[in-house]
Amino acid sequence: QVQLQESGGGSVQSGGSLRLSCTGSGYIYRNYCMGWFRQAPGKEREAVATIDSDGSTSYSDSVKGRFTISQDHAKNTTYLQMNSLTPEDTAMYYCAAVGSWCDQLLFGFRGQGTQVTVSS
Repeated sequence: QVQLQESGGGSVQSGGSLRLSCTGSGYIYRNYCMGWFRQAPGKEREAVATIDSDGSTSYSDSVKGRFTISQDHAKNTTYLQMNSLTPEDTAMYYCAAVGSWCDQLLFGFRGQGTQVTVSS
């Protein structure tokens, strides 16, 4: 069974930084596209960053240049470094994994989520 566990959320002031971590099972880690999506109250889910099995990355326009996704294969962990945070980044952030194209991330497995709150 696929399991994903996020950590690292919290509350920061505008302009601050956070790093989210996601640990998944080894079976999925090397063969799946991994990523992060977020959902704020009353808003649709938004895939913000993905990293494919070949290491290629993709970002939504809303976070490009501020967020960085990376992986540590030895630890089976995917990270999301978030810099220059704004109140618009406030949301529940979910780690996700999909065994197909990264654009299908929202239809894959996901963790329980970690809350990120940015105050002005």
